[in-house]
Amino acid sequence: MTQEPSSATDRLIKKYPNRRLYDTKTSAYITLADVKQLVLDNEAFQVVDAKSGENLTRSILLQIILEEESGGVPMFSSVALAQIIRFYGHSMQGIMGTFLEKNIMAFMEIQERMAEQSKGMYGGTQFGPETWAQFMNIQTPMLQNMMNSYIDQSKNLFVQMQDQMQDQTRSMFSAFPFNPVSSSEPKKK
Repeated sequence: MTQEPSSATDRLIKKYPNRRLYDTKTSAYITLADVKQLVLDNEAFQVVDAKSGENLTRSILLQIILEEESGGVPMFSSVALAQIIRFYGHSMQGIMGTFLEKNIMAFMEIQERMAEQSKGMYGGTQFGPETWAQFMNIQTPMLQNMMNSYIDQSKNLFVQMQDQMQDQTRSMFSAFPFNPVSSSEPKKK
């Protein structure tokens, strides 16, 4: 059973048992580097197992991230990776994924807005990667301060939300005729 792409615009890539990737749009075998280029080009695609039709897109994207993290300058520190691993199986696992996704989207919007503003400031001139690298080196401390402030605000908001939920839970359960058990009293059998 072959799985069709999730939308008509998705490019279908089949992964064969020999670990080769076949792009059905170009009718050619491709590499992980080619798949990475599809990501960079914002092209929608789906990778499926050629035999079972199972969606393998996430595992291929994780392979690309692993290659990127192994060479050059890694994006994640060992501490950050360990923290992410600790969320697997934790009650907050589902929230953590959404939290990371939303923050990455917010960061991308900030990046796009900065690019648009720079075009307006310099007469529509599109800067190359070298110019952006120089600009970001100058702006990095400011951006880090801004991100730290954002994270602190998010943390404070989360703590406030947690306090409100605890207060609501207490008031909700106070209507029930339960005897609160003190931790110093032995439980009755």
